[in-house]
Amino acid sequence: MTVPPFDFEYLCWLVREQSGVVLEPHKDYLAVLHLDRIAEIAGYDSIASFVEHLKHSPFSDLHLQAIEALVINETSFFRDRDPFEILKSEVLPALIQSRSRDRAINIWCAACSTGQELYSIAMLIREAFPELSSWNIRLIATDFSQQALDRARQGMYTSLEMNRGLPLNFRDRYFRQVGKSWQIMDEIRRMVEFRPLNLIQSWNSLPAMDIIFLRNVLIYFDLETKRSVFHRVQQTLQPDGYLFLGGGETTLYLSSRFEAIQTTTGLYHRLRSA
Repeated sequence: MTVPPFDFEYLCWLVREQSGVVLEPHKDYLAVLHLDRIAEIAGYDSIASFVEHLKHSPFSDLHLQAIEALVINETSFFRDRDPFEILKSEVLPALIQSRSRDRAINIWCAACSTGQELYSIAMLIREAFPELSSWNIRLIATDFSQQALDRARQGMYTSLEMNRGLPLNFRDRYFRQVGKSWQIMDEIRRMVEFRPLNLIQSWNSLPAMDIIFLRNVLIYFDLETKRSVFHRVQQTLQPDGYLFLGGGETTLYLSSRFEAIQTTTGLYHRLRSA
């Protein structure tokens, strides 16, 4: 099965308009792979007829389903390791010292997908920083996909997902087996707040952040959207806060307000002094 070029062009426009994600022209196979089942359940005999309906109908749940299906939701526990090592060895100890009066730290994971990243942070805090149990620690995870957020809130993962980056001792300590799946313990789930947020729309609902994980999402945006996102990060991050990007992402030529800090264990970004 193939998708006519003009139909895929519409889908690319729809995804970009609603999420900021730019689909590459050669990825029309994603439409075949992910939309066939949605079209069938919705009562359409082909992807073409399904797309034709989307083109001529007001924005609806079907449009949202199509967008969510076409946007890549790739994540894993303790992905890339280095950011979590820096968090443990440098960032959180520094914030514990600088926030000792208020005893509050806000951490945000943007484009969290199914939640593994912020659950990793929650487990790290519980494991390495027991003194923070009496602090006001807000762990906020956002995504534009309601389907991904529903899975994240449930905290249920397959064996394949569990085997991607999660240390065995963390699995045994913080998960329970449910049939062939694994569910994260309630004590960790209660630490995390999942909420819907589209990065190209308003961020007004967010508090000021001490740490922002904005990893492996900017690679899907065009230059204008990246610049807009960094401008909003600048407004949301505390002046002495920390920004973590993906390994292939940078602020270079996109924002002059951030400087990269290279450590022995990896890289993070901070706001330059005014």
